[in-house]
Order: sequence, then structure tokens, then C-alpha cells
Amino acid sequence: MLSGNFNLLLTMSSLGSALLIFGIGSILLNFLEREFIIMMWVDNWGPEVGWGIRISMIVVGANLMVVAALNPGEEATNGQQPPPAS
Repeated sequence: MLSGNFNLLLTMSSLGSALLIFGIGSILLNFLEREFIIMMWVDNWGPEVGWGIRISMIVVGANLMVVAALNPGEEATNGQQPPPAS
């Protein structure tokens, strides 16, 4: 069974990768004058705000993935505290 901390890391990594994929995909599709259905709202306030939202999604997604990857040993210890040193 997975611990709560590991579930949080898994969620952070999953959310980060989803934000990263949608951000990069939205930029690529924007060049083709297309957009993901779920992302059609980003240009409602103008193209500059849309670009800011897309870039912010990439930055936040990458940061979440890095934080989840750098969290030391949560996966190996399964969230349990190590025994005290003698």
C-alpha cells in the first residue's frame, strides 16, 4: 500500500507532466492555428495573456516534476520513519 507522502509525489509528478504536455502542446498547436478544447479559453484576454498562461503552465509543470523527482527517498522508505541511530 502506498503512503500519503508517496501519493502526493505521484500526484505532483502527474500534475506536472500534464501541465507540461498541455503547455507545450498548446504552443505547438497555436502555431498551426489550432487549440486543445480544454485550452480554448486562454486567448479570451488577448494573445499576450494566452502566451503568458501557456508559458506559466510549462514553468509550473516543470517545477512540480523537479520537486517530485528531488524528494529524497520517499519511494524507497514507503513513507515510514527510519529507526533512530544508536
